[in-house]
Amino acid sequence: MSGAAGFIGSHFCDRLIAEGHHVIGLDNFITGARRNLAHLERNAAFEFRDVDVCRPFDIEGPVDVVLHLASLASPKDYLSHPIETLDSGSAGTRNLLEIARAHQARFLFTSTSECYGDPQVHPQVETYWGNVNPIGLRSCYDESKRYAEALTMAYHRVHGIRTNIARIFNTYGPRMQLDDGRVVPAFIDQALRGERLTVFGDGTQTRSFCYVSDLVDGLYRLMHSDERLPVNLGNPREMTILEFAESIQEIVGSQAEIEFKALPEDDPRQRQPDIGKAKRILGWEPRVPLEDGLRETIAYFQNLNSAKLVRG
Repeated sequence: MSGAAGFIGSHFCDRLIAEGHHVIGLDNFITGARRNLAHLERNAAFEFRDVDVCRPFDIEGPVDVVLHLASLASPKDYLSHPIETLDSGSAGTRNLLEIARAHQARFLFTSTSECYGDPQVHPQVETYWGNVNPIGLRSCYDESKRYAEALTMAYHRVHGIRTNIARIFNTYGPRMQLDDGRVVPAFIDQALRGERLTVFGDGTQTRSFCYVSDLVDGLYRLMHSDERLPVNLGNPREMTILEFAESIQEIVGSQAEIEFKALPEDDPRQRQPDIGKAKRILGWEPRVPLEDGLRETIAYFQNLNSAKLVRG
């Protein structure tokens, strides 16, 4: 699995091991964190390799499934590393597909709802082709994922690889990077510090937030499915960013005001998955209520901050 030390990747490693699989985790720590895998260091079912998947590499021994989760997924990261982000979707995807082909293994690629861009269809269904700016600041991420989807389908059609593509919508939970610039850790960090929550735009833009255990369950089911075309995985509960900020304030008990700033370039106005296909094909839908997931996530960041203070 590429991106094994990442937020979603490390949780997926846990699920696979719990299901009895042996996992070879790959990461170069450009955004992943070693602490996300620390609990697996002595686990015989887990093997870690410090690998940049954008460079050719080999895996010896049997491989049943290749999982490509490596990517710089937060705006802060991919805007700082646009070329590496494009490489992950292009060269990285090609290298991992070649490993799948050499081992006659299944291949799962984690794509993104950003393939839909600033959508003109709502909620977003998998058959919608999207409204993406191919040369904007966010294009390094959007287009790397769109290209990777095309490459994955090409390998399926030409080489017969058993492929799966997950289009992941906003996901949150423990092990997110506190300073990665995404809305969930940003709001939680500001609320815990008693600072004003920064809302971009007027706060009426919408998002849908899926807890990480639900998302991983969807990925696991998709990995075993025969569906070759993209499948949306996310929580269809849509809410405005302003409503989301107020939810975090309520749970944390923050009385700080909300600060509004200019909306970033090409920031989508609406984001809500149509998960009818996932329900039908995978028997999957999210089950963790937002409030419960937020409490778990906030507790994680509180413990992380406490550990930093003790070390300091």
